[in-house]
Amino acid sequence: MQDLNDMVFFAEVAERGGFAAASRALGVPKSRLSRHVAELEGRLGVQLMQRSTRRLSLTPAGEVFLRHCSAMRDAAQAAAESVAQVQTEPRGTVRLSCPVTLAQSSVGPLLPVFLARYPHVRVEMRVLNRPVDPVEEGVDLALRVRPAIEDSTTLVAKTFGVSHTILVATPALLRAQGPVRTPDDLERLATVSMSMGERTQWRLEGPGGKVHVHSHAPRYIADDLLSLKFAVVQGTGASVLPDYMCRREIEAGLLAEVLPGWGPTPAISHVVFPARRALVPAVRRLIDFLAENLDGAEPHALGDDAFMFETTYSNK
Repeated sequence: MQDLNDMVFFAEVAERGGFAAASRALGVPKSRLSRHVAELEGRLGVQLMQRSTRRLSLTPAGEVFLRHCSAMRDAAQAAAESVAQVQTEPRGTVRLSCPVTLAQSSVGPLLPVFLARYPHVRVEMRVLNRPVDPVEEGVDLALRVRPAIEDSTTLVAKTFGVSHTILVATPALLRAQGPVRTPDDLERLATVSMSMGERTQWRLEGPGGKVHVHSHAPRYIADDLLSLKFAVVQGTGASVLPDYMCRREIEAGLLAEVLPGWGPTPAISHVVFPARRALVPAVRRLIDFLAENLDGAEPHALGDDAFMFETTYSNK
């Protein structure tokens, strides 16, 4: 009989696209993975992978073998998880990634409540402003806010609601540099943005399905929405911000919406995860908990990830 561990190692390397990604997910050194896969090929008497400095691909024999290895690994995981499901309380570690603003506005305050409810669960949250691939980076859940949900054969998505962003500036800035009556008038305004580079583009949708792409050179760039909000309120420039983040300032007259009816495409707040991870009780409970507390809650439905995918970056 083949070494089942070697079959798991092979499946992880093949599905994650390389030894480095599999090493990070499994916590096993790349050299050890490479050695075990080579020994597996030796025992089978056939090459399973084509290796090069740039990419790894499967041979026809490797593609056939992978299907059996994946089924074996998933069956073993399902067996262990079926035992976990009969436990009175979920337990174990759940790893998730979350955009900065979403963590600061809602998920961060919610997780202590979740942990108090399930004392045998441990949570590791990565707070960062970049997209995360759960399979490649060994994350159970990846919270995202994007205009569309990625079509994936390896990930399942659970939606929480729709988020909106608006273009805002101080009334003083609009008086000094305006008026702004049409999208073309935006050329008059100083701007601040999350986009890196000398030139940035905002894609704005308006009445009747009209689209305007505003190309501009931000006076101030930061990869954190709260920092940008400080600059907008101080009159440094106009920017697109989550509506919940600037609603009070608009009501108080500190900020004004620029071009009402125009704005970035609404974004879908959701979580993505490998299907088999949802079988783990602790992961399933966290998904349900987030859905219960985030779905339809306006202040909780947006993170920095939305802006990463909402804007088009260019360096000119």
